[in-house]
Amino acid sequence: MAQDRITMPSGMGGIVRYFDEYHSKVEFKPGHIIMLAVAIMVIMFFLYAYGNRIFGLP
Repeated sequence: MAQDRITMPSGMGGIVRYFDEYHSKVEFKPGHIIMLAVAIMVIMFFLYAYGNRIFGLP
């Protein structure tokens, strides 16, 4: 009796779609991300070079 069942293929073909129309309230331009990364690199270089003198570490 179990072999009498007929199953149909799914209509989406295994593709699941999640909220294609969602837009974030916070958006960044690619240029801003690059500028932030460069600023962090400059700060890290400065602290690596002069951080011991600034914070009085041996």
